[in-house]
Amino acid sequence: MKFLLAFVGVLAVVAGNTTPTGKVVCYYDSKSFVREFEGCIYPANARMLPLDLEPALSFCTHLVYGYAGVQPDTYKMVPLNENLDVDRSHANYRTITNFKSKYPALKVLLSVGGDADTEEVQKYNLLLESPQARTAFVNSGVLLAEQHGFDGIDLAWQFAKYKPKKIRSTWGSIWHGIKKTFGTTPVDDKESEHREGFTALVRELKQALSVKSNMQLAITVLPNVNSSIYYDVPAIINLVDLVNIDAFDYYTSERNPKEADYAAPIYTPQNRNPLQNADAAVNYWLQGGAPANKIILGISALARTWKMDSESEISGVPPIHVDGPGEAGPYTKIEGVLSYPEVCAKLINPNHQKGMRPHLRKVTDPSKRFEKPLTKDEDLSHIFGTYAFRLPDDSGEPGLWVSYEDPDTAGQKAAYVKSKNLGGISIVDLSMDDFRGLCTGDKYPILRAAKYRL
Repeated sequence: MKFLLAFVGVLAVVAGNTTPTGKVVCYYDSKSFVREFEGCIYPANARMLPLDLEPALSFCTHLVYGYAGVQPDTYKMVPLNENLDVDRSHANYRTITNFKSKYPALKVLLSVGGDADTEEVQKYNLLLESPQARTAFVNSGVLLAEQHGFDGIDLAWQFAKYKPKKIRSTWGSIWHGIKKTFGTTPVDDKESEHREGFTALVRELKQALSVKSNMQLAITVLPNVNSSIYYDVPAIINLVDLVNIDAFDYYTSERNPKEADYAAPIYTPQNRNPLQNADAAVNYWLQGGAPANKIILGISALARTWKMDSESEISGVPPIHVDGPGEAGPYTKIEGVLSYPEVCAKLINPNHQKGMRPHLRKVTDPSKRFEKPLTKDEDLSHIFGTYAFRLPDDSGEPGLWVSYEDPDTAGQKAAYVKSKNLGGISIVDLSMDDFRGLCTGDKYPILRAAKYRL
């Protein structure tokens, strides 16, 4: 009988190990707290309060609060919005970490940088060059996280980004190819020093966090940062708990105003740069010796948009000639950016039936809705991304081309994560997902789709 019970126990352990649950790292950008929807009868649809996170938290293993910043003169880690983050009237830091009382398994991290800290951005490099500045940052960061109940810190370090591709003539492209290759265009004169400084910062911060009840340390690799320059994988990988790879925004209207393309492909689309995709980003870390279970693949819940003009291809198939960023959405109010519910609201039939061929329809509705065109091969839309477009009309009104993640592509990325035995997925960020269920009635459809495929 004892043998039978032992055997059953072993089977239970084996069964439990064969179906591991991947990590789901949920980013919360606190700027969404002050977002407004002017001129709408439902202004609350745009603003995301901490309580709006609750329907998502049962899916999340980690919640990352963004963002803290660096004080330029002291190099201390500080809240970017004191009134919102630590003031008694709101105290969002403590409000967010208090969710752990209801979700005790949830780990809540404080993220610093994240391209949200725009004051004197060179301070991120200067900090790495000075041992004294690193010490000030580490001590203040650990204290800030500990005082407000965070379980650790996420370094979303604002390194210099590689330069986007320029559209050139044939001869210009040939000459450029002879002179340079992708990633070698210098954007930082002290690359080696900053690489070593970041390694030292990770080591020093990990040591300080370990003293404080073994708090966690994560890294977020921001979009369009060359990992091979700044991240010494063998030197830092044993010091970090998670590596969140933001493998998206390879194309944006800010960086690529004259050409639109898939913003977040998993693999390389035909005749594209082989490094601008999620698989290439993941492989750099794996080949550097990173354990697969520490790698988290990012899924972007925001769309990138461009204006279509008379020179844009009528088929809408990328890459496509465009004319700068698309119009701002009613929620996000940023040119070239739409949240998923903003995209969903513009689709003529978001619950389309499979098998529809791409087609165009002249739209006269004031909301200027457009239909999501489907490619003939379903797999293509999943591994390269979803896109939708509306052609310019006869009145001169510009068209719109949109690259975005939806539940289908989110599910495909989660399936990729599972196939590579990676640590999990991240949603960047929850305020850009349909957190009110406006599209189909289900809240957080991108988060849900990714979670269910892990």
